[in-house]
Amino acid sequence: MKKFFMFLAVMGVMAFSAQNVAAQDQAAEPTATESVQTLDGPEEVPMHQALKTKFIEGGAGFMALVIACLILGLALCIERILYLAFSKTNTKKLLAKIEAALQNGGVKEATDVCRNTRGPVASIFTQAFLRLADGQSLEEVEKSVVSYGGVAASQMEQNLSWISLFIAIAPSLGFLGTVIGMIQAFDAIMVAGDMSPAVVAGGMKVALITTVGGLIVAVILQIFYNYILSQVESLTIEMEDASISLMDILVKNQK
Repeated sequence: MKKFFMFLAVMGVMAFSAQNVAAQDQAAEPTATESVQTLDGPEEVPMHQALKTKFIEGGAGFMALVIACLILGLALCIERILYLAFSKTNTKKLLAKIEAALQNGGVKEATDVCRNTRGPVASIFTQAFLRLADGQSLEEVEKSVVSYGGVAASQMEQNLSWISLFIAIAPSLGFLGTVIGMIQAFDAIMVAGDMSPAVVAGGMKVALITTVGGLIVAVILQIFYNYILSQVESLTIEMEDASISLMDILVKNQK
């Protein structure tokens, strides 16, 4: 799944680059309408052309790193969102099936019900019934449910550390570009020997564009990160509640 989304990300970058090349070719061909100014004002610049211009003005090196953080971070976010979406289980329906299976076919049939259901909740229940089939006590079964619940929760939180890393790196790269832009501005002042706005504007513009780019990437990834955390928390609570209900069903069935 991760390789699939990384492939989509690469294809998206290639498509964006091809679109930019086509836009450059169109811009290179002079037309009669380009030389004529209307009374309403200058011709509106397309969005992709404006973004490309700002990208170049911000410095291709740092802006490329910021965009790379965005692409990789979004790929990981989409992978986690899909993983969590497929991890959701109708626990009430599953518990009802398990209770009916225990009454009709015993532990073996209940194990088959859990194996045929996707999601971490069903996986935890499967481990519980396998230990119950081996003759282990309910106390040992409960310990295994708690242990596998912790493992399932850790699997749901996988790759979140990488997303948080990209959230931290993106604005840091922007601030680094800001510092470099300020250095360039002071170098230009030293060479020109004059602190005029025209001399300072170039370095300041690079500084501001890189900062804005890094902050935008961090904000986008932070929104996805918080959404994923909320989904993980919801699934964790659901697993704990379903595990308690399972133990109640096992105690009732044993009696």
